[in-house]
Amino acid sequence: MKKILIVGAGFSGTVIAARLIRLVENVQTQIYLVNGGGRIARGMAYGTQSRNHVLNVPAGNMSAFEDDQEHFLRYAQEIDSTITASSFVSRRIYGDYLEWTLSEAERNMPACCKLERIYQNVNNIQYIDDDGSAIAVLDNGEQILANHIVLALGHFNSSQLPIPMDQLSADPRFISDPWDHARMDMIPSRASVLLLGTGLTAVDTAMTLLSRNPDRIITAISRRGLIPQSHRHSAGKPEGFGSEAIWGAAETVRVQLKEFRRYCRVLKENGRDWREGFALLRPVTAKIWQSYSEKERRRFLRHVQPYWDTHRHRLAPSIAELFSNALANGSVRALAGRVLGFNITDKDIQDNQIEISINPRGLKASQSLLTHYVINCTGPCANPKIAKNDLVKKLLSVGMIRSDKLGLGIDVSSNYAVIDREGDESKILFYIGPWLKADYWEATAVPDLRVIADRIANSINEAH
Repeated sequence: MKKILIVGAGFSGTVIAARLIRLVENVQTQIYLVNGGGRIARGMAYGTQSRNHVLNVPAGNMSAFEDDQEHFLRYAQEIDSTITASSFVSRRIYGDYLEWTLSEAERNMPACCKLERIYQNVNNIQYIDDDGSAIAVLDNGEQILANHIVLALGHFNSSQLPIPMDQLSADPRFISDPWDHARMDMIPSRASVLLLGTGLTAVDTAMTLLSRNPDRIITAISRRGLIPQSHRHSAGKPEGFGSEAIWGAAETVRVQLKEFRRYCRVLKENGRDWREGFALLRPVTAKIWQSYSEKERRRFLRHVQPYWDTHRHRLAPSIAELFSNALANGSVRALAGRVLGFNITDKDIQDNQIEISINPRGLKASQSLLTHYVINCTGPCANPKIAKNDLVKKLLSVGMIRSDKLGLGIDVSSNYAVIDREGDESKILFYIGPWLKADYWEATAVPDLRVIADRIANSINEAH
């Protein structure tokens, strides 16, 4: 019997399980889907119930399956017939879709296949032999023998902030996880809030807070104060294909950026939109990243990444409009600057607020601002070495996985098998998730992950 263990049941784990079930024919197969975080198919992204949390990708490109691109659209239209391929649907509905997708696969699976959902954490994995199997140890002490294991761990919260946190880290007015709904619900409706970060997570958090009190005062701060751009309601078709249409044979980040800006100016002069430039890069992003030397990758991270992130990972138009209105009416203030520290001990601070010292961008002198709560919205943890997860720490410590040189993720082979400390490819252990950024740069959106999920499922299905 082939035994497959999937660790994590967000998008990636759920879709791999559903795909494996579809692929099984005459081989006795046992699939274990292990999720310590509660409901299947939710994870950080789709566990929300807020109507203001919508997908950042149109419904027409959110199918779980690359070979059936309208799979999600058909599901969504059964719920609401007004939804079109260009609609931005709520994340709650998408979570329901993933749960339904797995249930449908299970309902139609052959008798030789079994799926078991296990609501535990995996805290250790040990190889029995390099070619055949491994044992996973659960929180309750149970051990699962598997021929193949997929790490579909999803995002971890950012755990190290580049600011002094000694005073604030243990204070109840600091929330390290903006997806901790119980903690968020405890914030009084009139309390002011400082958001550390101005990206997608900060926008989501601000929308949640304003839905409870539109008059609340929210300040968001990041080094550059960049706000995510908006999707268009309808996307134009770009001309040409890939990066060659933009910068020809240019190989350095400096020249490519110069040519990309020139290309976007030309688009504007012709009544078109800069987003068409990103649409050209979309299919070849991994190829571009893999072509960079380590020096060029570091240059991209230092000079380009913040601008790439805010232009490439965009807001749904409806959310962008709400957030723009909040900025215009002063409910939300976005600052560019560096947080220098926090003062929570001064008894003279009014109304039990926290005093934050900041250095606004472009100014030498520091300034102070007061707030009742501080929320970490800096986004997920990119570096496995600082992730707060026992399994990741153990796998790193024994060398079963290794972090890449730039701290962006873990090294994997061309079929997404993990690379160990010695540089060898595992025959048992696979990885899918945001830490593929190390090798592929773009590996968090559904259009990327569903392709990777298919390839992993096919590799496991074809293995003896």
